[in-house]
Amino acid sequence: MTDIMTSRQLRLDLQAGASVPSDVNWRIEEGYLRLSSWSDRGEPFTLGLWGPGELVVPSLLALSPLQLLALSTARVEESEPSGSEREAFLIDHGLQTATLLRLSRSRPAELRLFHLLLWIGERFGRVSRRGVSLSMEDMNLTHRCLAEISGLTRVTVTKAISHFRQSGYLIQEGCDELLLREGLTQLQRGDEHLSVRL
Repeated sequence: MTDIMTSRQLRLDLQAGASVPSDVNWRIEEGYLRLSSWSDRGEPFTLGLWGPGELVVPSLLALSPLQLLALSTARVEESEPSGSEREAFLIDHGLQTATLLRLSRSRPAELRLFHLLLWIGERFGRVSRRGVSLSMEDMNLTHRCLAEISGLTRVTVTKAISHFRQSGYLIQEGCDELLLREGLTQLQRGDEHLSVRL
């Protein structure tokens, strides 16, 4: 008589900031994950963000080192993706990489941060006629986290968000939700006008 071992899928409940094994493929049940790496000089850069229902397949990326972190509290389950899911992940990852690279070249810093918030809001928030709403608390988007993703300092992020609020580009809705206003085509900073596409 032979015992048949059944494979059990690994399931993890994670706190924000927890490291997730990057040699395993994960389906996100709740929360958000961020994949990062470092330059030769040790500077971190973000490779992508994923949320509920999405599949993260770090094994397909020929890049080392990789660090997969829980951006917020999260629940993930080990998953073996199909061929079409692998292809979809690579396409999504390529689009995210291109977007993050484009954002990293945005100048000045305020414009980079605003475009990052728009991108995150369009990807994970709600888009309406009024603008793009995004829950900072659900995603655990602290000023420090936004600084790490955008490649800015925390102080720069804090100042820029304060400026956006004072100028009416960001409106607080409820305890933790921000509305990025639709229809605004320029951010003003002193005498500068910064182009923003909504």
